[in-house]
Amino acid sequence: MSRFIIEDTSIEGLQIIQRQPIGDDRGYLERLFCTDELAAIIGIRNIVQINHTMTSKAGTVRGMHYQQPPHAEMKLVSCVCGEVFDVAVDLREDSPTFLRWHAEVLSESNHKTFVIPEGFAHGFQTFTENCKLLYLHTAAYEPKAEAGLNALDDQLSVKWPLSITERSLRDQQHAMLAPEFSGLSV
Repeated sequence: MSRFIIEDTSIEGLQIIQRQPIGDDRGYLERLFCTDELAAIIGIRNIVQINHTMTSKAGTVRGMHYQQPPHAEMKLVSCVCGEVFDVAVDLREDSPTFLRWHAEVLSESNHKTFVIPEGFAHGFQTFTENCKLLYLHTAAYEPKAEAGLNALDDQLSVKWPLSITERSLRDQQHAMLAPEFSGLSV
């Protein structure tokens, strides 16, 4: 029995893993990752880094972050406490969905993992206080490759569901997309 159901989104490469917890009146056991069962998604990549974030205030927006090639990474994002509006923006050059975004609600109760491949920017808005996310990365963080989009950029037109209560100074300072931005070659 597989512990995962894999679903495609409207943007090629972006996928949802629906985790299948096994439980009883005591609670449940949930597999977050399995190399064998997720081989179709992971391919030859390896998970090399796992990060955990906690965001204390509802309405906070974090992102839109990505690493530039050759340090581009796939991320598998799960919310293990609270609820978030999780967004990925397609930055792949020559993609038919270039600059389109897709969002998923991730929560501790819906048991979803958002699979965000190389060539996408990622961010989220918290619906609840004290949201905790786990990120599985296929590339280590490289400070010189770090990049971001401004989450309020009109060219992206992300429809954040709540009034934005907080953004980091770093995220506020991300520039708006330049007209000549043609995407990432990944």
